[in-house]
Amino acid sequence: QVQLVESGGGLVQAGGSLRLSCAASDRTFSSYAMGWFRQAPGKEREFVAAITWSGENTYYPADSVKGRFTISRDNAKNTVYLQMNNLKPEDTAVYYCAASPPGRSYYARSSYYYWGQGTQVTVSS
Repeated sequence: QVQLVESGGGLVQAGGSLRLSCAASDRTFSSYAMGWFRQAPGKEREFVAAITWSGENTYYPADSVKGRFTISRDNAKNTVYLQMNNLKPEDTAVYYCAASPPGRSYYARSSYYYWGQGTQVTVSS
């Protein structure tokens, strides 16, 4: 069982930046692909970013965050990060990190076995 704890959310003005962190409890962290998802009120939880176990490859949705958000990981610290720049009001949501065993789709929620509790990001206009 991998426990994930997100931090770093908060209130920021449009155009600002935040860095989210997700700390894992288990030393098997480095064997999992990691993803970030977000859920705005009344909307489905959507894919934001993913990174392979080694950190060599990253994945983003087609348009919404590419070029503004960057996922990274530090396996020595059992932590994955989401750097968010040029934030927009439409980025407002609860952000979740999640862990997926290897060999599964990076984009699908169903691929991820373990989830954090989420951290709120609010972007004011």
